[in-house]
Amino acid sequence: MTGTRIWGALTVSLACAAPAAMAQPTVSTNGQGDVAVTIYTGELALVTDSRQINLPAGTSRVEFPDVSSRIRPETVSLVGTGLEIVEQNFDFDLLSPTAMMQKAVGQEITLIRTNPATGAELRERAKVLAVNGGVVLDVGGRIEILRDDNLPVRVIFDGIPANLRARPTLSVTVDSKAAGPRPLTLRYLSEGMSWRADYVALYDEAAKAMDLQGWVTLRNNSGTGFANAKLLLVASDQIGVRRGRRGGEGEPAELTSAGTETAKAEALADMNAYPIADRTTIASAQQKQIAFLDAMAVPATRAYAASHDRLRSIEEAQSAMSTYRFSTGKGGVGDAMPAGSVRLYVKDARGAAQFVGESYIGHTPAGSKLSLATGRAFDVKYQPVVEKREKLTEEQWTRSSTTRVRKNGVVEVTETDVKRNFWRTHMRYIFTNARPQPVTVEFTQSGLNGYSNDTRVPFESIAAEPGETWDMRKWMVTVPANGRAELTVQFDTLN
Repeated sequence: MTGTRIWGALTVSLACAAPAAMAQPTVSTNGQGDVAVTIYTGELALVTDSRQINLPAGTSRVEFPDVSSRIRPETVSLVGTGLEIVEQNFDFDLLSPTAMMQKAVGQEITLIRTNPATGAELRERAKVLAVNGGVVLDVGGRIEILRDDNLPVRVIFDGIPANLRARPTLSVTVDSKAAGPRPLTLRYLSEGMSWRADYVALYDEAAKAMDLQGWVTLRNNSGTGFANAKLLLVASDQIGVRRGRRGGEGEPAELTSAGTETAKAEALADMNAYPIADRTTIASAQQKQIAFLDAMAVPATRAYAASHDRLRSIEEAQSAMSTYRFSTGKGGVGDAMPAGSVRLYVKDARGAAQFVGESYIGHTPAGSKLSLATGRAFDVKYQPVVEKREKLTEEQWTRSSTTRVRKNGVVEVTETDVKRNFWRTHMRYIFTNARPQPVTVEFTQSGLNGYSNDTRVPFESIAAEPGETWDMRKWMVTVPANGRAELTVQFDTLN
């Protein structure tokens, strides 16, 4: 008997049994009504479901089938005129042969076995003892296991347990002041739904421009589908379950300049919201894509980037990163871009689009400058070399109060001599270009914070870019076609 199946060729039947009398009337809707779904990027959704219901006067139980099976019951809100909410329950234990057998533990069922040779049926009452990787039965005092031998066996249950449902169902007990039909709006949060943006970019080297298309990829793992729903997508890193950058997405893009322009997207608190114009059906266990961005002839440039950590030599030349740069501001994409993967294609010499790499961007405001890193450029390389490191002074001493000792209410200070050395490091950065066109490499020296936060640059052969920080310095190095270029810098550091 296999451990993953509870029983084999098993037919489940229900004996006719009258349901227990209800203490209060039950009103059940046929299904979802007018549905609106707001999906956040953190695998969380807000579902608003408006249904027309005919309520009796007084206390009754209203059942809402087809709610999400991953509903957060504590977030449920029911709004309607002339009623008060007394109690609510969420029945998520769904009707299935396995669930029926598990609920029958300690109770009796009827087994019907058919002799395959004669077709004769044998009926026996059996008590279900356990359902743990298999079904253990007490049949007339003998202990049996419901075998997985493909012999025809039918099981007849005396009824359906009250808490098993064919569909996820929320039941709410309400007290209505008057009888009559009225709309009731159910609102709740659900896990299991998410969205992300995916982009396809086609770069034209001759035109120095790219066409950019954006797609919304929806995933519904909530266990319930939503038909003909109004859809709103909200870009936020602060709501729901946070996710890191997905594996296999290539190098992350660099936000070289954060934008300050107002996005075309709707503002929702401090988030961007993207309403989908047409209603859509989000089926259960489905992934679907919806187009949301189409920006043509966006000005873009091809460039190269490289970085080096700390003041040290590298024995072998390293490949620079190939990048493509564009703006999300006016004259560029013209709108904010929600987080997602950008797949980049480039036209080859014959004009055909060829895939060259992908990059991942975070939520990007309008007016930003982006640099998409698609991979290493084997024909553009760089090599940092320490030419010389020299001590600026023989030694320098400073006196520092480091220890305080309290004796008999009096503080005594112990002073300690601390030796401080100042160094000058002569760095040479060698850049080579095997391409038939000149290239510009954006080179960054990082890791300068490791030198007591006091690094000085008395000389550099190329002026650094503005906006340097205490941890890094950046230069734009132009390398001629099929040639080389050098950047020399002196760093004065304290350690």
